[in-house]
Amino acid sequence: MNKLMLTFISIFIFSFNLNADTTDSKWKNIIEVTKTGDHCKDDKNCFNRYHPAIEPVATAKPGEIIVLHTRDALDSNYSFDAVAEDVPTFNLGEVHPMTGPVYIKGAKRGDALEVELLDIVPDEYGYTVIVPGFGFLRDIFTEPYIVNWKLTRIGAVSDNMPGVTIPYEAFPGSIGVLPGNKEVSSWKEREANLAAAGGVALTPDPAFALPADVCGENGAHKEDCLRTIPPRENGGNMDVQQMQVGTKIIFPCFIDGCGLFAGDVHYAQGDGEVSGTAIEMGAIVKVRTKILKRQGRKMQMPATKGNDEIRDIEPTKFYQTVGIPLKDAGAELIYYKYLGGEKVTNLANLSESLTLAARHALLQMIDYIVDEYGLSREQAYILCSVAADLRVGQVVDVPNYIVTAVLNLDVFDKNRN
Repeated sequence: MNKLMLTFISIFIFSFNLNADTTDSKWKNIIEVTKTGDHCKDDKNCFNRYHPAIEPVATAKPGEIIVLHTRDALDSNYSFDAVAEDVPTFNLGEVHPMTGPVYIKGAKRGDALEVELLDIVPDEYGYTVIVPGFGFLRDIFTEPYIVNWKLTRIGAVSDNMPGVTIPYEAFPGSIGVLPGNKEVSSWKEREANLAAAGGVALTPDPAFALPADVCGENGAHKEDCLRTIPPRENGGNMDVQQMQVGTKIIFPCFIDGCGLFAGDVHYAQGDGEVSGTAIEMGAIVKVRTKILKRQGRKMQMPATKGNDEIRDIEPTKFYQTVGIPLKDAGAELIYYKYLGGEKVTNLANLSESLTLAARHALLQMIDYIVDEYGLSREQAYILCSVAADLRVGQVVDVPNYIVTAVLNLDVFDKNRN
């Protein structure tokens, strides 16, 4: 057989072996938790309370890819034609539907679970709302308002806020693990004590609680199922925008299997989420896990590890306002009412108050956006919620601690190429 014939045969065999496209070469073992029905109540893979008796809906080994199909934070009926009058129609008892929990094989109470965020696939629709009685400036912004966003991985735009494009910087507003019985008892007690003192605390409420057989009005643990709204040692509704794709979030495990869940995904958010909502959306969250044996015993709260993710979400152009603990003398502050606020009311300057400094910086930023860019005050407030960061400057120069508000000027189309 001559060389020409051998070459031809070799090429033929080589071509035959390469008939498969690269798409057919796989390495991932995927555990997928999907959505069914229009709302959490219709979905066996969804819950909106925390308790260790909630059964896992899937099991995954460390290293396997877990895919969670999540719902928006309010489990809403909002769509592109939603208007302000639709905002108060959501039910607070249904807030923060979570997808899961997922049992992680080999994980035990006292371990830690490292959760690596691999990808977030956004829905096409998102929203940001002002809800009466909710948000950092709820005493000022008392009327409902909504901005409907069109979402892509390039940016979010809205007919309700022309001239603005919000960069895609998605992260899970809520992600965490289930508490154990010991934690449920401890956290329930401390929150009840706060409520008894007049503080804002959301104690267990079985109305609209899911899963119904565990947490509902006839549920086996209806008096002990914790709300998903406040963040706690198990993570949950932390709303920390630095938990971007590429980072690893580490949770202490309180039950065997940990009970991993996620939901309330944000397309983008400023540090503070000041209106009470970010750009809220349903999404598909992809993660993988690693068990850190006995490391959970050393942890008080979740922690995050990352590389250049924080740098990547920093603005290239910004405007910054500076806040100190100032207010009008005689003005009553909603944040301090439960402590008995007569002294606070009479003062124009508080000592060492980051809350008041943040308020001072934010109000200046809203004024700036209105004056410089012609947005309404409601639009400016919402823009701050999705694109302005409240940052601590210093906590030593008494009495005036510093909080700044940093606005990403890249969101204005006129500042972009």
